Order: sequence, then structure tokens, then C-alpha cells
Amino acid sequence: MKLKNINIEERMKHYNVQGLSITLIEGGQISGTKNYGILEVGCNRKTNEDSIFSACSISKFLTGMLTMKLVDEGLLDLDGDVNEILESWKIPENEFTKNKKVTLRHLLSHQSGIKDPEGSFSELNTEIGVPSMVELLEGRTPYCKTPINVKYEPESEFHYSDAGFCIIQQLIEDVTEKPFHQVVNEQIFEPLRMTNSHFHITMLDVDRLNFSCGHNKNGEIVGGKYPLYPYPAASGLWTTSLNLAELVLELMNSVKGASKIGISESLAKEMITPQRGKRWTGFGVFLEGSEKELEITSLGWGVGFQCMMVAFPFLEKGAVIMTNTELGVHQLEGIIGKIYKSLLS
Repeated sequence: MKLKNINIEERMKHYNVQGLSITLIEGGQISGTKNYGILEVGCNRKTNEDSIFSACSISKFLTGMLTMKLVDEGLLDLDGDVNEILESWKIPENEFTKNKKVTLRHLLSHQSGIKDPEGSFSELNTEIGVPSMVELLEGRTPYCKTPINVKYEPESEFHYSDAGFCIIQQLIEDVTEKPFHQVVNEQIFEPLRMTNSHFHITMLDVDRLNFSCGHNKNGEIVGGKYPLYPYPAASGLWTTSLNLAELVLELMNSVKGASKIGISESLAKEMITPQRGKRWTGFGVFLEGSEKELEITSLGWGVGFQCMMVAFPFLEKGAVIMTNTELGVHQLEGIIGKIYKSLLS
């Protein structure tokens, strides 16, 4: 993919975007990284290929990849009742789970029948602290005040759900007997050499030199400077556009049967296959088109940050676009949309 007919600096000025990083994939390899602007308004920390942004919900793409790896290892089952594996907490049985049990496939494709309670899953409040997944799922924290349960029969409706990915996180922690971030380090970050990728619940223990602050649509630093989400599997990833592109390449390679981390070709293809009649949803990614023209996307939108991953796995091209400014409009209606259209032109 190539940038055409767009002046990115001019567009950044127009939208008040402070910092932006793009990594492009062409011919099944990274073809270049371009970085613009600054990491913190009023400072001279310039954006570079080591600059770390909040990926927000693109974390779900990473969680999808990790899950495929654990399914391949036999630790997880896509179509079994997750309650048979969950130990620390169970999905409450009710009238909607009588005929169909919730499976990992349902959770990964947002078809579990679980709907996020209104006003839930906000950024970390340091005065409240970090909830455990069990506290969260039981509705015992200000981040989610209602116990999570199934509201519709699994597969009957699509509802985008952070809670579903919190359940996946608990499932992974239960079967591996390790914290989620450690499993990701061992299974994904280390083998793919994603050295600038992190799950931090606090910024106290990191070198902030390469970490970007978040900004609002007026270009001002948001409260807290580094907004964190204490739900790693759903929205906790901090990474660079270059590292994220390495993960996209791993998916492309897995689809060809050439995974570096051991994801089988069949499971990689399953991840980007429409699930249960919903043509737009795979596992942790969204789908458009079909066969060789298949396009997969993952969008991140949180306090102070917006980003996008787009890939054409069978054409072996793609892009990762990360910004440190939240424009208050859907990514495709702001600067990310302008860049995306330029790449497709």
C-alpha cells in the first residue's frame, strides 16, 4: 500500500492532530514507516518508529491471535462450553443459555449474547485502582456496576463487547495459570520481537521517553496524560505502528502456513472467516469483501488516541495508522479516514 495525493502535515494541522505514525505493508513485508509531529504538545519529543501509542481496541486483534495459538496448543477449544474451562468465575446460567452455551467462538466474534452495561469500561481511575477480572465480571467495581450475564441466546445477535474479551482474558489466565500480560509476552511479543509493545496498568514503572501522551480534538493533553484501560485483552495494548505491523505480517504468514509462532493455516483462516452468518465479523477483527479481495480491519478509539489496522491478507498488503489525538468522530471521518482513502486510491 502506498500513500498517494495527501499532504499529511497539512491534514494534521487541519485536524489538530499532534502526532501520527504509519507503517505500510506491501508484498508480504514492511515497506516503510513514516512518522509525523510530536508525542506531547509543548514538548520537543518527536514521533519516531519507537513511539508508543495506545492501541485501545486493536488489543482485540492481538487477543484473537493469542487465542488461536492457545487453541492450536490444545489449551482452549473454540466450540466447547467456556464454563467447563473457566475456574475463577462462571457465566451465570439463565433462560438464554438453556439451549446454547457460550463458546470461545461466540466471545471472539461478539455473538455470545452478552451486552456491555451502559457507561462501563472507562479508563483507569487511579484513585479507585485496578480491578481484578472477577470483580469486574461480578459487577463489583465502578468500571462495571452490573454483573455480566447473557442477555440474548448465543449467536442470535451481534453486540460489540468489551466484557466478552474480559471473559477471554480470564479464560486464558485460568488455563495457563499465568497473568495475561505474561502469556502475551511469552507467546507473541518475544517470538515476534515486538520489543516496544506493553500492557501497563500503571505508568509508574515505564520509561516514558517513547510513550505518547493523549490529546483531545483541540490538541490539548487529556487528563492523566497517559490514559490506561485496566482490561488488557479488550483495550490495554500500548505499541508502535511498526510492532503492530509485525503482528499483521504474522497473520498473513499464518494464512500461508508459515507462522513464526505456531498458528496453523486452518486456524488463521478461521480467524478471518465470517462467523455464524455474520459476514462482517471474524475473531477480534472485522471483515469486508471476500476471497482474494478480503479486507480485515481493527479500530482503536479511546481517551486521547485513535488508530486503525487494515490488511488484505491474500494480497499481502496493509497498513497501521496510529495517532495521539481523539477527534470525537469515527476514525474514517477524520485524518485516519483521509489516509485510508489515499492508500486505497
